[in-house]
Amino acid sequence: MNAPIRQNAEPRLEDFPYRIADNVRYADLDPNQHVNNAVYASYFETGRVTLMKDRSRGLMPEGLSWMMVRLDMHFREQLRWPGTIEMGLGLVKFGRTSVTFDQVVFSEGKCVASAQSVSVLIDAVTHKPMPLTAGIVAAFQPWLRRGVEIVQPKFRA
Repeated sequence: MNAPIRQNAEPRLEDFPYRIADNVRYADLDPNQHVNNAVYASYFETGRVTLMKDRSRGLMPEGLSWMMVRLDMHFREQLRWPGTIEMGLGLVKFGRTSVTFDQVVFSEGKCVASAQSVSVLIDAVTHKPMPLTAGIVAAFQPWLRRGVEIVQPKFRA
């Protein structure tokens, strides 16, 4: 079983092996002049997609794709413009056909939002779920979240 992470525990950016920076855009703001809650889904998407769609990383073999099926967000602080953000991602669970990530958005050294997302491996044509392969699991090893015990899937010989 994967070790649960307390939802309210303060994340540390260094525990997330995949990181990418971005800018807060003026268009991200709502009438209250802070980043709109819906924009965070785009920030988290940027982190996931930038990693997973890069074919050189071996996470999406030919003929396969990923479909996000769940996103649970936790808003921790207001984020304002102008500014920069650093997004972090770490894998916390392998399923039969899915992977679960913890994701964070940091600004000025503080975690302003965190999320957990689940993506399912699918056939690119039929959109049917496909079992994870040993190669995909191996390719994810550099992106395991630090400080979390992750059960590795077993494959038949």
